[in-house]
Amino acid sequence: MLKISTAPHFYSSTDTRSIMRDVIIALLPAGAVAIALFGIAALTTLVTAVAGCVFFEYASTKWWFKQPPATRDLSAVVTGILLAYNLPCNMPVWMTLIGCFVAIVITKTAFGGIGKNLFNPALAGRVFLFISFPVQMTTWVRPHLFDFMNTDVTTSATTLNILKHVDATSSATQLTAKLDKLPDYLEMFLGYTGGSMGEVSALALLLGFLYLLYRKVVSWHIPFYYLGTFFILTGICWLTTSSPAVEPVTHLLSGGLLLGAFFMATDYTTSPMSENGKIIFAVGCGVLTFVIRRYSSYPEGVSFAILIMNAFVPLIDKYAHPRIFGTGRK
Repeated sequence: MLKISTAPHFYSSTDTRSIMRDVIIALLPAGAVAIALFGIAALTTLVTAVAGCVFFEYASTKWWFKQPPATRDLSAVVTGILLAYNLPCNMPVWMTLIGCFVAIVITKTAFGGIGKNLFNPALAGRVFLFISFPVQMTTWVRPHLFDFMNTDVTTSATTLNILKHVDATSSATQLTAKLDKLPDYLEMFLGYTGGSMGEVSALALLLGFLYLLYRKVVSWHIPFYYLGTFFILTGICWLTTSSPAVEPVTHLLSGGLLLGAFFMATDYTTSPMSENGKIIFAVGCGVLTFVIRRYSSYPEGVSFAILIMNAFVPLIDKYAHPRIFGTGRK
């Protein structure tokens, strides 16, 4: 069928499949680090999440919504990888599959498929699992480099859990004991710390993000303003209170902040289209992440912050679009 549209016209080899392929390549370093640190359990969770998302994508579009399956565009694979990266590596298989169902069927295909969902599917699945199974979602495996049969499960606190309870410490001795449990900057940068399997290595996530920038899959605006806003607010709080609980570099390298800023806040469908809109969206994510981490009972706030701002994207797009040349502002 011949499709006629107005000029200008240009040819581009970029399509959804090629974009998703680049995202998958960018996510590979974080996956390699997770498998090296957490062993076969990380690989099992990753394979389960990807297979579950692809299956539910195919089944829901073909059998339930009576539409042509869209699995060839690789978006379900990306959702599966991101969902796995937001889970502990020892997550039971059936719980991971529930997260896949929520991410794909409820959050994505029920809204019409790729490009029509309001919320990031992987984050929606992660938050559902966190609310439904809080114990399993906060039970971590100690990292052991290249110990592929690693089963050293612990419920000890992650970096953000430790920071969350520092202010409540009643004595200098207890404070010192808690701070001694914190990993140093190098360990957090390389990934030798507990947490969700895809968020632990800042280096691996940074390499993936730089690849996406090189391929021009994403722009720098959302990650820069997201991380910058969070860092400034945390730094101001740290300078005014002198509390180690809000030390900005530790917060920047801990939890899912880099994973969320680089790979989920930049999602095409659930982020604004204009440059000004991206800045508003990113600043909102940074403020909400700081508020949740600092003042709520949750040590982490990235997932909630991005999902809340996802809901405002249509409004941001409406009022932050660029002015058409030769016309007045509406």
